[in-house]
Amino acid sequence: MLERCRRLRRLSAPTDTKSLIETAIRRFLEEVPGLAPLKIIGGLELHGRGDVQLYRIEMPGPVVTKALPTDAKATLEIRRERFNELAIKGHLADWRAAFEHGDARATGIDQYLKLIVKVVEAQEERSRTRRARH
Repeated sequence: MLERCRRLRRLSAPTDTKSLIETAIRRFLEEVPGLAPLKIIGGLELHGRGDVQLYRIEMPGPVVTKALPTDAKATLEIRRERFNELAIKGHLADWRAAFEHGDARATGIDQYLKLIVKVVEAQEERSRTRRARH
């Protein structure tokens, strides 16, 4: 536990946050490769202790910049500590649980959100089918 706290404290600088976001995206795309070629501008709102950090994410890439994502098609809102947890060790099921429990929220253009949900659900179905065969 102490080691984890030290690791998370080191991730507080903007460059570290940027690399943490890139890590989270890469890990998520490893589990849902169908979203990798999607060309989209997204936003990330990290809610912390009394402040909100805004990031613009350009896909494919990802290209992460600390900026107001005015052209974002979809935006993810999440508490900073929950995001850190999911970025480091979260899997697809953990992300789903975060949305179901209200820890994370996605807003944006409905067609993009529906497409993302559809691709994620198809990947989850493929994963369940693979596990059932073994």
